[in-house]
Amino acid sequence: MPVAIVGPKLRTDPILGYGFAILMFGYVRGWFTECSGLTVEREIKEVPEGGRNNYVHQLPGRVKQNRITLKHGLAGNELWKWFQKGMYDGKVQRRTISIILYSSDLHIHKWWDVKDAFPVKWSGPSLNTSGHEVSVEILELAHHGLSLTDASLLSDALSLLG
Repeated sequence: MPVAIVGPKLRTDPILGYGFAILMFGYVRGWFTECSGLTVEREIKEVPEGGRNNYVHQLPGRVKQNRITLKHGLAGNELWKWFQKGMYDGKVQRRTISIILYSSDLHIHKWWDVKDAFPVKWSGPSLNTSGHEVSVEILELAHHGLSLTDASLLSDALSLLG
């Protein structure tokens, strides 16, 4: 039996409707199609207690950040130049960067500030003249923590005020 779709114009596609940008020194340095690794995890220390056999104490430990992986179409070479700094002498350049989640109409929805990031891996595109795939660069970043701002809530609050 066919199913009617109610209000098809109200549908939003969360995959095609968004894009990512990386912001360094106040300028967008690249647009991305994929961003993974925005993860912060607290380690748990298990401490057994004598005489307590029905559970083990779970105490909070250190916070660990995963590496962030950014995938995008070919753009400027600012990210490659950043990776090259420290390639031979080990003196990497740590930067506080921002990863911004934009909607298709370029409204900011979320904003992650990434503290003391530096590139640990850069993969260039696979070059194949017979294929029709988009060339993709991959940049992997290590960092010392991130913070999240939900910009959509902020813009909603500002619209209510004025």
